Amino acid sequence: MIRNYIHLKISILLLFTALFYLQPLAQNWDVPADKKAKNSFIKFDASSAKEGEIIYTKNCQSCHGNPGKGNSLKTLKPVPPDMSSLKTQALTDGELFYILNTGRMIMPSFKNILSENERWKTISYIRSFNKNYVQVLSKTDPTKSTLVKATMVFDSLTSKLKVKVIANEKSGIVSLKDAEVLLFAKRYFGRLQIDKTLRTNNDGLAIFNFKKDLPGDKTGNVDLIVKVNDEVYGETEFTDKLKIGVPTDKPSLTEKRAIWNVLAKIPIWLMIIYTSGVLFVGACFLYIFFGLYKFSKLK
Repeated sequence: MIRNYIHLKISILLLFTALFYLQPLAQNWDVPADKKAKNSFIKFDASSAKEGEIIYTKNCQSCHGNPGKGNSLKTLKPVPPDMSSLKTQALTDGELFYILNTGRMIMPSFKNILSENERWKTISYIRSFNKNYVQVLSKTDPTKSTLVKATMVFDSLTSKLKVKVIANEKSGIVSLKDAEVLLFAKRYFGRLQIDKTLRTNNDGLAIFNFKKDLPGDKTGNVDLIVKVNDEVYGETEFTDKLKIGVPTDKPSLTEKRAIWNVLAKIPIWLMIIYTSGVLFVGACFLYIFFGLYKFSKLK
């Protein structure tokens, strides 16, 4: 009994020791060299910073607080850093972009929440608190993203979906090699990522494993989204509808009575509760006014 108690005390002590030493490590990011050297193709100026402030306020301020105010959420462990701090400003633009993309622990990944432009504009706002910052622009030409095309072909025998990514340059068709490709299926409340993030081979090809039991519409059609990110051509998205899902005859979200539906199809119980509440409050007001009226008559 005593031995078990001692073991328990030692385990708790080791756990707290590990947390004490690991917390500072959790605040350090191991960013690959190629990601660290990445730069923005958007010029950081007052306009981009203003747009970035709106994005930051909506997505980041609740945890990181207002830059320079020291009001980040202290209850979180590790405590989110102040974006105007020397440690944060010492990071390269590529490191900040990588952190926004990947996320870690309590910080979510914003790669599929914010567009590439929105992520860079957020960094533009963060850099506006550093008077010594000098921007190095990327060689990426955002206008070249219009040249990129992605096609999807499904192999029913292997349940693999092949995505071919090319660029229609003036000199001819160029296969985008080592481009980052993500595949999503459109769902009711967002996007479902299919397989993991892949990179294209020398032929501009990325092959995804597709779920055989993924529900489609009544005829099995699935709305697919391909997101391509390339160092030269930037970030682009493509959509297509393929008959590769399991035919599913499910009623639409607005067909039956539901909380999120239109007023005409509001749930009966909710209608009764709401109407009763309104009538009760109205009755209370009438009772008060009637009482005041009687009181005024008594003088």
